[in-house]
Amino acid sequence: MSFTDITKTWLRENDYDINDLNKQGKYGNSAVMKAAREGKVDIVKELIGKGVNLDIKNVDGNSALWNACFASSYECFYALIDGGIDINSKNDNGVTALMYCASAGKEDFVKLLLENSADATLENLDGFKAIDLAVTPKIFKMLKNATLSR
Repeated sequence: MSFTDITKTWLRENDYDINDLNKQGKYGNSAVMKAAREGKVDIVKELIGKGVNLDIKNVDGNSALWNACFASSYECFYALIDGGIDINSKNDNGVTALMYCASAGKEDFVKLLLENSADATLENLDGFKAIDLAVTPKIFKMLKNATLSR
């Protein structure tokens, strides 16, 4: 596989195997997960183009999409959505990226997730939905409208 010099260097510096892009590193993060967490969209796009597995989860069960939301990286978010990542993937506690963003006050990402068909009716292991975890009135209203429109 041929990579850009930037990606090759980044993979090497982060102890990822250029011949096994799905190999998980520290905390179970694959290369695409770590790149998303760092907001490195060019690397995320290049890895997606090389066919990395977007279903891999880290030790907490979080996906690359979760990491893009954590990083507040719009570019990585869209690259992963365009790459076909599961927008409703749940972590080990049954929490989706939408639930995380609602609980973290990430209004822009709640909006983006809903616009890209995230399911606001899913529940975590404690029986809470994203609306139950909303920390701002704006997020609560967006989730209420999303639930009503279903």
